[in-house]
Amino acid sequence: MSPQPLPQPSAPDGLLTALRTELRRTNFSGRSVSLGEGAAVVAGVSLLALRSPGRADGTVLAGIGALGLVDDVLEPHQRRAGRAVSKGLRGHFGALRRGRLTTGAAKALGIPVLALVGAAAAPAPRSGAMVLADGALAAGCANLANLLDLRPGRALKVALPAAAALTVGADGTGPRSRSARDLALAALIPGLLAVPADLREHGMLGDSGANILGAAVGVSAARALSVPARLALLSVVVALTLASERVSFSAVIDSTPALRTVDAWGRRSAPAETGEDR
Repeated sequence: MSPQPLPQPSAPDGLLTALRTELRRTNFSGRSVSLGEGAAVVAGVSLLALRSPGRADGTVLAGIGALGLVDDVLEPHQRRAGRAVSKGLRGHFGALRRGRLTTGAAKALGIPVLALVGAAAAPAPRSGAMVLADGALAAGCANLANLLDLRPGRALKVALPAAAALTVGADGTGPRSRSARDLALAALIPGLLAVPADLREHGMLGDSGANILGAAVGVSAARALSVPARLALLSVVVALTLASERVSFSAVIDSTPALRTVDAWGRRSAPAETGEDR
């Protein structure tokens, strides 16, 4: 009897296999994780944000998540092609000055524009100067969440308590306050669902998941907090972002016992935490 040919995968199966391979990454501890977690978070936040009274919120957040996903997917292709990959805001804008648009620079330019559109379209009351500040706060929180996403669970341990506090703190008596609560919930629910996969190192947020969670929390804070509180929070976010260009968050956390304990909670033990990229 002649050997039977092996069954060939169907077109949908082949497409799913290719997609899973495309989203597969090796994290800081050498374990294989999937960016599917981040893509699922983008979908969840975007859909839940459609409930917000802010008419542009769902579109703005989906756009922010999409920019992060493009960066997640294309950057490894650039590495494999032997192209230099810039890191940090300084690196991306330096490449831009040399006439090369990186995916990181596209994200660094696109996220503030989208955040500003969302702030300008937010439910009243709003004013010109604070529209700029609110847009900066949303964009800054999106970037800060991404900067924290260097270890499993780290970005979630910052974003989820903030989202929970904003969910409870927003009084929900007007469209602006209701949108603050809705966006906090839009970050909280998908974020909570992502925790098990993230801590077990089966998945990772990536730029897409971290950016959209941070942006949703930032927009919620911009609509729930008073003007002085928003400006104070924006100052903290800007200071941490500038500090990240010179100081490793991982090094600071590892050298601070209380932060190290919280950071490691629920996480699988790693043979050696030497990498900076997840």
